[in-house]
Amino acid sequence: MAHTPLTPVFTGLRTGLHLLFVALCGLVIVRAFLAPTPTSIPAIALTVALLATYGCGAALARSTSRSSWLTGVWLAAVSVEWVLLVFLTAEAAYLVFPLFFLYLHVLGRRWGTLALLLATGVAICTLGLHSGWTVGGVVGPLVGAGVALLIGLGYEALAQEARQREDLMRELLATRDRLATTEHESGVLAERARLAREIHDTLAQGLSSIQMLLHAAERTDPERPGIEHIRLARETAADNLGEARRFIRELAPPDLDDHGLAGALRRLADDQWSTQGLDVDVRVSEAVDLPMHVQTALLRIAQGAMSNVVQHADARTATIALTLSPGDLEFVISDDGRGFDAGLDADRPARSDSFGLRATRERVDQLGGTLDVRSLPGTGTTLRVSLALEGRA
Repeated sequence: MAHTPLTPVFTGLRTGLHLLFVALCGLVIVRAFLAPTPTSIPAIALTVALLATYGCGAALARSTSRSSWLTGVWLAAVSVEWVLLVFLTAEAAYLVFPLFFLYLHVLGRRWGTLALLLATGVAICTLGLHSGWTVGGVVGPLVGAGVALLIGLGYEALAQEARQREDLMRELLATRDRLATTEHESGVLAERARLAREIHDTLAQGLSSIQMLLHAAERTDPERPGIEHIRLARETAADNLGEARRFIRELAPPDLDDHGLAGALRRLADDQWSTQGLDVDVRVSEAVDLPMHVQTALLRIAQGAMSNVVQHADARTATIALTLSPGDLEFVISDDGRGFDAGLDADRPARSDSFGLRATRERVDQLGGTLDVRSLPGTGTTLRVSLALEGRA
């Protein structure tokens, strides 16, 4: 049983019963010495054997490889030794009380109760044979059996409540962890949105103003000396403005909470990628249910991949597909563009146009997945993300 607030209670009860069994066995041995009879020596030997067998049960309980049949054999051996001992000496009948709890604990309510009744009958009969039939010899074992049964049922109820509390505690801890993860994801998304606003309000606006001023200067006197430098500065500002806007789009993705991954990808395909001359086929089910951080990461990967396709691949069509199977997912992005030498790109990670691929690898690594990029000049590119999902196996 896992450790719970009631564990010390259960440990105390078991320890008390073990001590009671040992003390009663000691009583049998002492009585055999103080009042010797022809059966005293066999009774002492059998009591020692019973103690040894009972002690083996403690070692069996600690064993992680114990089996139910082995426990049954041990319990049967203890019972047989006790029955033989109780026919040798009347004092052994008192051992029936701790045996009551042993039967209830090992055999359960149904079979334990049956074993308890049989042991009660044995104790009553042996007391009658040794000391004659008396009211005390009959009522004593019956009262002991009743008390043991009530205590055993109470013990079982306490154990069940402890298990329920342990399950509830695990659920609460799991809920706390999920809440912490959700809050972290919300914080990350909020920070991304803040950065997008900051870039839009500062860097992007500044670049836009610089571009407009340079364009105005270029139109005012197109034949002035140094006009080519003004034109180059304007084109550089325009390129940087485009990059800043791309960062803003990637930092502030469509609302996944309302539309999910499939809806967000389809809106990007219709509203953004199609206006840039790229026909994107989104093969993602609307019913897909993934953790928010996984959906966000896959959306970022798709945005980065499509940005590279638009800027470098000269592709006309692309496909985004998500396949789920028990325990994992596969996210595939392919295009019909001009492709590139994937091995050569991997050998030169410092190239500016390889930043998107490096960022994708980092995202996949953070998710604990694998990334496979296959491309050759003239054959298009296929990007495949494989990711294991906990709790779906």
